[in-house]
Amino acid sequence: MLDSDLIFYNLRLNPYPMKIKISKSFTPYPEALIVPIVQNEGFENALTKMAEWAGVAPELMLADFKADWKEIATLYPTGKTDLKRIYLLGLGKDVTAPKVLTAFRSLSYRLKSKLPPRTGVSFLRMEQTDQVVPWIEAAVNGLLLGQYDTGQYKTEEKKPQPLFTDGAELGIYTTVDVAAAVEKARAVAETQLRLLDLVNAPANKKMPRTLAEWALESGDRYGYSVEVFDGDQLKELGLHALLAVSQGSESPPAFLVMEYTPADATAGTLHKVGLVGKGVTFDTGGISIKESAHMHMMKSDMAGAAAVLGAMELAARLRLPVHLIGVIPATENSVDAKSTKPGDVIGSYLGKTIEVIDTDAEGRLILADALAYLNRNYQPEVIIDLATLTGSVIGTLGYHAAGLFTHNDELAAELTRAADQTGERVWRLPLWDVYEEDLHSDVADLKNYGGKPVAGAISGAKFLEVFTENHPRWAHLDVAGVAFTDSEFSKMRSATAYGVRLLVEYLSRL
Repeated sequence: MLDSDLIFYNLRLNPYPMKIKISKSFTPYPEALIVPIVQNEGFENALTKMAEWAGVAPELMLADFKADWKEIATLYPTGKTDLKRIYLLGLGKDVTAPKVLTAFRSLSYRLKSKLPPRTGVSFLRMEQTDQVVPWIEAAVNGLLLGQYDTGQYKTEEKKPQPLFTDGAELGIYTTVDVAAAVEKARAVAETQLRLLDLVNAPANKKMPRTLAEWALESGDRYGYSVEVFDGDQLKELGLHALLAVSQGSESPPAFLVMEYTPADATAGTLHKVGLVGKGVTFDTGGISIKESAHMHMMKSDMAGAAAVLGAMELAARLRLPVHLIGVIPATENSVDAKSTKPGDVIGSYLGKTIEVIDTDAEGRLILADALAYLNRNYQPEVIIDLATLTGSVIGTLGYHAAGLFTHNDELAAELTRAADQTGERVWRLPLWDVYEEDLHSDVADLKNYGGKPVAGAISGAKFLEVFTENHPRWAHLDVAGVAFTDSEFSKMRSATAYGVRLLVEYLSRL
């Protein structure tokens, strides 16, 4: 059914081969030591003691280093045997786990060729805070992710980074029990790394069936079930909206259904959560074709699906106590003589007819089938969908938060807490019934686009709401502005793996 040679990417199943050691002392010393510093009232006294310990001039250190967020200063200690360098890393004021992650990711990226095979990170001066465990988890995740390289298709030989090789050792110095947090950080970073490769891959290296191959490999490795529907099976299931979007593409669509239940779970005792991710591997806009200037970035239009793939993998890998179902409609939206045309009326899994006003509003069409399929076949307590759905949400929130849509105040609060903890921000927008007028069609049950230059993200969410059949705990996340944006990894926009840590945090809290 699926061709194994469609796996385009290096699986990176062991991308961080070095050993991570947790220790209470520096004996034996590493070659380099990273020391995060909070910019609080006592930081100058702490720096003075650090200078005396390292054998360097305190007045020079105080003059050159202010512990601003992401600031780095290098010390060359004397009399510390193997310890050749100390990197002071500023965390700034009002420290949070997301700021710690970003600071460590920035340091790792900037110093990736300089960090030696034996590098340590000391948290011994931070243990007075009750946030030290999430801070260490964030630091390890950031340190690992900072090694990411977007040049997966460059032919030049890539030099291995010294710390990220077999036989290398990353030391975590703390007296607090952080073994579980460090293991979680490593697992999350490994999954994120693979997803960054997946979202950044161009359309000729990533097809709908590639997402299926990714899921099948992950499910086999980590112990969750994956079923892939394609060909005539899609017609038999009644996924008419998905088929309408895909009919202009040479690459056939696929419909992924994944399910994870802990092996030791008692039936009926777990929360059942359903996730849906938009899996458009390339979006030309169809007949309503996009402008050419930024179309090359539409390889990222499956970032919602990537978040769901990551959440499924990590739920199984971390053995989260939740019954999780993930559904991904995967397709291309291309231009062809067979493409769906503006004004066409198509069917859907739910039975509703849809007037296609704009073929570039295709994401909501495939999500409509997936939401209805998930709800009717699995009856989850909670449904969350993620999609790079609209440019409108970028006009509202920019590149710093996803739009959150739900009628359920409790679910909104839970997702917001998870977003604040991880730094993958959300901002709630309305779902008022007054916006339903954008869906009214003269010739079908509803239309896929209101045609107005305003409230596009809201009308898109209102369209999806129809296909949840008024599910009481449904949330839609429009991630168009945050899933593919600027980063230290590249000069162009690139993938962020947004949604993975947010979903894992939300599921963990259940």
